[in-house]
Amino acid sequence: MKENDFTHKPLLTKREREVFELLVQDKTTKDIAKDLFISEKTVRNHISNAMQKLGVKGRSQAVVELLRMGELEL
Repeated sequence: MKENDFTHKPLLTKREREVFELLVQDKTTKDIAKDLFISEKTVRNHISNAMQKLGVKGRSQAVVELLRMGELEL
């Protein structure tokens, strides 16, 4: 068995994490899109994908859950 077989795999992708890190800085979808050089639709897709993974129905619920799980820091 490899040494890293039991390492913690992050719940979010790198880009989903970047989006949520900007969300907790009170950035809008438009701001996030501009900062990351992606479309607003792509930002919304990243947020939606993360919410699905977490089983929550809103951005604020997602942030609370990610903070609780230690996946996101303020």
